Amino acid sequence: MADTFSFDVVSDFDRQELVNAVDQVRRELVQRYDLKDSATEIEIEEVALVITTASEMTLQAVEDVLRQKATKRNLSLKIFDFQPPEPVGGNRLKQVVKLRKGLSQELAKKLSKTVRDQIKKVSVAIQGESLRVTGKNKDDLQQVIALLKAEDLEVPLQFENYR
Repeated sequence: MADTFSFDVVSDFDRQELVNAVDQVRRELVQRYDLKDSATEIEIEEVALVITTASEMTLQAVEDVLRQKATKRNLSLKIFDFQPPEPVGGNRLKQVVKLRKGLSQELAKKLSKTVRDQIKKVSVAIQGESLRVTGKNKDDLQQVIALLKAEDLEVPLQFENYR
């Protein structure tokens, strides 16, 4: 039996579920009476979604539909970072929705410090965009998970590779 246990704290999302959610939003845009003639487009890029539409009102409706479809597909709404809309040619609006993925360096340091201050029996190591938490007792690791779940963060957290 191993004398140390560990797990990784990451911030990630299922890209295929995001693609499916955006596909459902596109289908609803074609079907809904209030959005049908707005010529709204949603593009998926590597690190963002780009919404182009006719007015502020339709943009708000598209955001609501996107949130609704993402929730139904078990995507955390924290992955979306809605930027302010900007006007583009022809009385149209464009909004970039950045996708949050990975722990930033300062957030990883903050989480690491929180864990080390609260629970002395574990060690925390920052590994790129994730944290590795190691301890001799599984109960201590469970306490760390409970502590991190209680934190109100701007990114969703997942706990992987629990060994």
